[in-house]
Amino acid sequence: MLTRSAFGLGSWNTWDRMEFDDAVRLLRMAVDAGVTLFDVAHYDFGPHAEHSRTDILFGEAVRKAGIAREDYVLCGKLWLWDYPRSGFAGQLETSLGRIGTAHADLVVVGDYRERPDIPRVVTEVAEEIRAGRTGGWGVNNWLAADLDAALEFAEREGLPAPEFAQLKYSIARRSMAEGEPYRKHFASGRLALQASDVFEGGVLLGTTVPARKIGADVGGIRESIVAASAEIGRIAADFGATRAQLALAFCLAYEPVANVLFGVSRAEQLVDNLGALLLAREHGHEIRAALDHLRLDRAVRPDGSW
Repeated sequence: MLTRSAFGLGSWNTWDRMEFDDAVRLLRMAVDAGVTLFDVAHYDFGPHAEHSRTDILFGEAVRKAGIAREDYVLCGKLWLWDYPRSGFAGQLETSLGRIGTAHADLVVVGDYRERPDIPRVVTEVAEEIRAGRTGGWGVNNWLAADLDAALEFAEREGLPAPEFAQLKYSIARRSMAEGEPYRKHFASGRLALQASDVFEGGVLLGTTVPARKIGADVGGIRESIVAASAEIGRIAADFGATRAQLALAFCLAYEPVANVLFGVSRAEQLVDNLGALLLAREHGHEIRAALDHLRLDRAVRPDGSW
């Protein structure tokens, strides 16, 4: 299910930054182009309690666009910020209700400050799968030791195991996705990689001071990424590509990647991004070689213990 679409559209700071009719047209255009994976979460929760309506707007727009539920894959999120006080059944009821659907095809479980009770997490996700509220699950930026424990417990108990890991992965940030603690699971086929934060909130595209909230600066390397931005532009030009196409092709050319998440707010951005598919197919290895020296998080621990 995860590999059905090479690209996925993310919802954080996306649909609530657009005019509604533009969102409707963009969704229709995406699905018609084969982009059928949508990462949609309830972001008015925990540290994201910012009154975001992006999930509600997505549900309204996808219906207005006439897109049947069976024609797209919905990937939701289950947060561990307040777990287990905020249980998965209640979270899904709220999230799915806001979107206006009965089930998520997949859920990503993640983001925690304190290490959760792994057997309880695996067991409760299994209950939601049995109840038909989701079809499978993955993890988001877990400590590698916790992922190992989840995989082992699921196998021992005969429960559904995580199928993928949603990790920060980009030209500049490669530590976890390419490091041994996660790579061993990608190599064995137990997990696929879902690449997120691939543009560094626009910094890799030349926006040195993003106007909106962006992902955490793990390792404190964002200034180095800003400094490298011009060189990324030069390398993109060498391949006759845009910065966005280069950044996406870099991710697509990494074998464990099942799909790449990005957010767009204009149709022309989507069209431009789609050009990365051919670029990766024709020049993926060359692109990765040309960008090898721009891995800027070498000092960040690959096991997620930041």
